[in-house]
Amino acid sequence: MSNHANTSANSDPEITEIALGADAIYEGEAADARLSTVNTESQSYGALVWRRFRRSTPGMIGLTLVTMLLVVAFFGSFFAPMNPKSASIAFAPPDKVSFYHTQNGWQLTPVLYRVTEGDEFDPVTFQPIAAPDLENPIPLRFFGKGWSYDFMGLFTAKRHFFAPTDGGTFHVLGTDKLGRDIFSRGIIGARVSLAIALVSVTLITIIGTMVGITSGYLGGRFDLWLQRLVEVFLAFPQLPLYLALATLIPATAPSPLFITFVVLVIVGLGWAQLSREVRSKTMSLRRIDYVRAAQAVGSSDARIITRHILPNVLSHVIVSVTLGVPTIILLESFLGFLGLAVKPPMISWGLMLQDAGTFSVIGSYPWILSPVGFVLLAVFAFNALGDGLRDAIDPY
Repeated sequence: MSNHANTSANSDPEITEIALGADAIYEGEAADARLSTVNTESQSYGALVWRRFRRSTPGMIGLTLVTMLLVVAFFGSFFAPMNPKSASIAFAPPDKVSFYHTQNGWQLTPVLYRVTEGDEFDPVTFQPIAAPDLENPIPLRFFGKGWSYDFMGLFTAKRHFFAPTDGGTFHVLGTDKLGRDIFSRGIIGARVSLAIALVSVTLITIIGTMVGITSGYLGGRFDLWLQRLVEVFLAFPQLPLYLALATLIPATAPSPLFITFVVLVIVGLGWAQLSREVRSKTMSLRRIDYVRAAQAVGSSDARIITRHILPNVLSHVIVSVTLGVPTIILLESFLGFLGLAVKPPMISWGLMLQDAGTFSVIGSYPWILSPVGFVLLAVFAFNALGDGLRDAIDPY
């Protein structure tokens, strides 16, 4: 009897169709589960921000460029093909680098054609016309030998990222008025310019964050008087103050003293704006339930600030740091151009721009403006990184 019922049930076309449909749905769900790329596990705040940040093309470009700038600045002597302090021909034009060999044709390794003065003269300036020496191509070698330098104070090295095989001169961006290689000086100068920017931003971040959190969390009369002090710092005009205070330091003072002065002035005028921004976010966070709960159980103010408020303010601080570095780089370049930041023999991008102070020099030797390219690259890199971080942090 039972076998007969099962046979009749299996022979029912509607029941068979329902069973096949259920099996198909189950198999489809199992296949979707296997092919799904969504991570069902809980992710940390940093993982969520990184997942969104890596989808940002400008942000990843900025991160790559910033990393390259820091690596090149840290290992500047290795990447500089020439000694930045050695002099040769003044205002020498850039040498030509090509992958075309006049005898062997196109090749994978680059060759150098040095620019030499010919027998012809310019009809306007009556100066010898310089042109690449196509008759004598010189191969460029990666990790070749060049001028000697101290590697991090550990040992003396002669290897460079690229160098001519004959050990002669190699001017990628030409030379300045004293015959010094602009490209090598730009790489070495990145150390000072980026160091000033990063140290200033670090101090501004520490002071501004702590003052803003403390003022916003405690409130009351303490917040009232502290904000009046902040307004005093915000009221100072920055550029006239730089020019006025620069006269207090003798012109013969060493460069470290000038750099310390510039950093102190930048930090003294820069922390107030960040503290205002952090204070406003802290005032909104102190009314949240988990902060009130921490106060109810008797947590100290220091613990509430460091464990509950600071992590939620940190996202805004990180974005402010990445967007503040380009501003300080431009400020250092401007002060260096005026001679108020770095003194020789130290090198910075702003100091290098002093050679382009007259129109006649720019018109005759346009490659003297090459340091502007270093500044633009650094500003673009940090701005792109800051925009990518801001877009990644905002949703969370």
